[in-house]
Amino acid sequence: MRDLILKMSISVDGFVSDLDGGNRWMFGADPEAKTWSVATLWTAGLHIMGRRTFGAMAGHWPTATDMFAPPMNDIPKAVFARHDLKLPETPQQAGGDSWADAYVARGHLADEIAMLKAQPGKPIIAHGGVGFARSLVAHGLVDQFILLVIPVALGTGLPIFSDLAAPLRLRLIESKAFPGGAVAQTYRPA
Repeated sequence: MRDLILKMSISVDGFVSDLDGGNRWMFGADPEAKTWSVATLWTAGLHIMGRRTFGAMAGHWPTATDMFAPPMNDIPKAVFARHDLKLPETPQQAGGDSWADAYVARGHLADEIAMLKAQPGKPIIAHGGVGFARSLVAHGLVDQFILLVIPVALGTGLPIFSDLAAPLRLRLIESKAFPGGAVAQTYRPA
């Protein structure tokens, strides 16, 4: 059974976006942190995300040329959508097929995740958005948390751990500091 990894950038005060859902603050200029993030993306056998995040990414990555584009375009996708969703038409750009061929998960979250985890392959990396990430956390579906702590305090914003029914104990597996001040923290539920 493969792991589900929730990979999120997070502010030092625990927010994954501002109150409007914006996250421009998380895109720093630290080349080592970016290289690490790309390498982490390549460990996935499947990218999963909520409907709105999927729409935003499907509109961006197929034509992107930065270092994140290859893993975002080459690795298969699953999108969780309870409402109607129109997948993008297969674009002519390399890598666009994985967006157009995404699996659309419409069933119960836990059942869909169990089915995806039972498939052979490399780990599943979940990207969000905030509501989707909160649901994964609240239902206890995350096997590993990779949190890239960005050296910025937002003061207010949207957290991913706000829907917990009880405290979630985590065990630190790995920690890596980057020259620009970001710190990658990898946890497993204790």
